[in-house]
Parts: sequence; C-alpha cells; structure tokens
Amino acid sequence: MSLGGRLFAANYDRMGKKMEAAGMQAHREALLSRASGRVLEIGAGTGRNIPFYGEDVELTLAEPEEPMARRLERRLEEHPREVELVRAPAEELPFEDGAFDVAVSTLVLCTVDDQARALGELRRVLRPGGKLLFIEHLRSDEPKLARWQDRMNGLNRVVARCDCNRTTLDAIRAAGFTIDELERDELKKVPPFVRPLVVGSATTG
Repeated sequence: MSLGGRLFAANYDRMGKKMEAAGMQAHREALLSRASGRVLEIGAGTGRNIPFYGEDVELTLAEPEEPMARRLERRLEEHPREVELVRAPAEELPFEDGAFDVAVSTLVLCTVDDQARALGELRRVLRPGGKLLFIEHLRSDEPKLARWQDRMNGLNRVVARCDCNRTTLDAIRAAGFTIDELERDELKKVPPFVRPLVVGSATTG
C-alpha cells in the first residue's frame, strides 16, 4: 500500500468538494436514478454514488485500491442497505458473463490502466441489452484545447492520477456498445484541460 495511494484516498473527497457542489453531484443523482436491477459500479472510490441508487437496486461495488476500499467500507456502515464490495480492477472483474443489468462508471475510465480491456470486461459482465451509465471527462473536440491536454497530461497523472486526454467515447463504441443518450457539459472548479465532460448511457449489442 503506497504512501501516495493513502494520501490520495485521504484527500479525495476534500479535493472534489467544490467540483461536486458545482454540478457533478447533480449529474450523479440524475444518472443513477435510472439504474435498476443488479448493478455493478467500477472504481467506486469512497462511495460518493451510494446515496443516489434506488432502494430496489442490488448493488455491487468494485474498488481495486486498498486505501479507497477501506474508506468505502466505512461509508457503507452509514447506509442501511446490503452492498457487495469486491476488491478488483475493472480489467479483471470476478463475475460470470451476463451477471449484471447495469454497469456504472463515474470518472473512472480516465484512470484505468487499460481502457479497452476494462470496457471489454464491462460488456462481458452485462447481460444482452444491458446498460452502461457513465460520467467521464475526456479529450476535447476543440484542437487547441486537445493539444493543451496532451501537454498537461503527464502532470495531471501525477496530481489527479488520471489521463485528461482519452478518447473515451470512441473506446466505448469500439468495445461493442451503442451510445443511446449523450449530454456534453463541463466539469466546474477544475483546470480547463480537465473540463470536457460527457454524461450518458450505452447498450450492449
């Protein structure tokens, strides 16, 4: 368990507090109200999404980082619902094919080591016609900003532990999903090169 990982987990909620209040929390609440059935959330972090799932959801949370998982366990104690927590990366999900109705990724596909593999795993564990609900920041369509993202990506990986220039929508489609709904927005209270944001849903083929 690295010192960097412990520090990042300890400061994660504090670092994102202004961003959440400036619109991110509202996106979480609106999107996750649509989740139903058996739901898998990858990269669950400290559990920010938990309050926004309906009572009828059968929820499984996957979190690979031990410092985050420990904080997530403490948050789960505050919520009177049954939740399965597994310590697993998105690239190696320990579930059978077609096990879930819905998968959720909120600001996670920018962090995974192998985005294509993670999306392949999500598609595998979703039933035919299953849904991927996502909120992700990504590479800008505006060339000048995209070049700035490329220049700043190394620093962003150190500070925020994620890539700010991934073409995530292309990756979702390449994994065999069909994007059904898409809203474009900006993250607030963050540097401009991290702001391009998409909120949407995709369906397995």
